[in-house]
Amino acid sequence: MRPFSYERASDVQRAVIGGRETRQGQTDAPVQFLAGGTTLIDLMKLDVLRPARVVDIKGLKAAHASIEATPQRLRLGALASMAATARHPGVLRDYPVIAESLQLAASAQLRNMATLGGNVLQRTRCPYYRDTSWAECNKRDPGSGCTALKSFNRNHAVLGVDDSCISQYPGDFAVALVALDAAVELTGPTGRRMIAFETLHRPPQGKPNVETTLMPGEVITAFEVPAGPWTRRSLYLKIRDRSSYEFALSSAAVALDLNGGAVRQARIGLGGMAYRPWRAKEAEALLVGRPLNEGNAMAAATAALAGARTHGGNDFKPELGRRTLVRALLQAAAMEA
Repeated sequence: MRPFSYERASDVQRAVIGGRETRQGQTDAPVQFLAGGTTLIDLMKLDVLRPARVVDIKGLKAAHASIEATPQRLRLGALASMAATARHPGVLRDYPVIAESLQLAASAQLRNMATLGGNVLQRTRCPYYRDTSWAECNKRDPGSGCTALKSFNRNHAVLGVDDSCISQYPGDFAVALVALDAAVELTGPTGRRMIAFETLHRPPQGKPNVETTLMPGEVITAFEVPAGPWTRRSLYLKIRDRSSYEFALSSAAVALDLNGGAVRQARIGLGGMAYRPWRAKEAEALLVGRPLNEGNAMAAATAALAGARTHGGNDFKPELGRRTLVRALLQAAAMEA
């Protein structure tokens, strides 16, 4: 690990002023925010991230870690822990897809430590990004190339990629947020703003080293999820190589509003498949007004993966993604809500 300066922020205003050079989601950012630290410290040890200064924002927890469930919305403070959110009665009752996405992530020890804001900003587990002995990585060294295109790429993305990067977004919680039309509250040097969570993560577009739309110095302070008739009939299904402490090969966040056996509204997020948290709007639209049977679920899954682009080692992923989504839709349809 390289030398760096360290400071603690006593309030959010001091944090964003002290972090004006912070560009969360960029490898070359000279300043990084530290919350739970479960990803940042790892990447600093690996010499992937090399900040000159680290701004510790754990001291802001008292003001930005509350969890509020009302009839209109769910508001989650960005410094709430994954564990506390997953066991909150309002989340368990009214937003099971969120609780399950957190329960199935990482380990119990990491969930106790990791924050919601840090979790959605976690970096890819692409081995070529995390191992600096691989020279070609556009995410780490812009313009150098993408080793994964021609090497082992079993775990890499098939949706939202281009030739500049095929890394997979590793998170689970973000997949639930994107499915539920969540918004994210940001605080920066120029004040506070709200954006759709779906716009937080950028597509590669030839610049995979710039992963988010955060402005310099901005910190995530909260997430807001609108209440809806679909949030109780929701679930997160995660398919992985082993049953614990493993990232998804394929996952689906599904929320349904049914009228009898027909779909009134559907919300679908895909994980393990894409470069960033992925909303499958084509699949949602196809389901509306139809009974949720296996045939219609497969038609929706086919639409969701229609744009898949594989690179040899991950050729199996579109079919796995389709099967995962069909299973998730049928399980959600069978839930009591």
